[in-house]
Amino acid sequence: MSSDPSCIFCKIVEGKIPSRKIYEDDELFGFHDIAPWAPVHFMLVPKRHIPSMAQLTPDDAALMGKIMTLAPKLAVEAGCNPYPAGGFRVVVNTGAEGGQEVHHLHVHVMGGPRPWLRG
Repeated sequence: MSSDPSCIFCKIVEGKIPSRKIYEDDELFGFHDIAPWAPVHFMLVPKRHIPSMAQLTPDDAALMGKIMTLAPKLAVEAGCNPYPAGGFRVVVNTGAEGGQEVHHLHVHVMGGPRPWLRG
């Protein structure tokens, strides 16, 4: 697994920076956002350093599929109300114009009763 020693999310995955972990397996790490926009706001990140969605290849299809199928389960476990009355939002910011601030692929999962702080 590759990592970037200057990447804050790599440091979180490695346990060098504390986080409020909600999920971990061999490929993924999930943790609550430190500045949540919604009542439920966590991120799923690959343990392998991938700078953004723009660097994904066909070899990453299973990883992204895993993230997208895990998000609904974790959203409900974290406190989102179930579909269809409840729900959640999945956001992947990519690049400067896409609003990406940390250059390690991360998938935001946000939900809970509205109104939200942002978004």
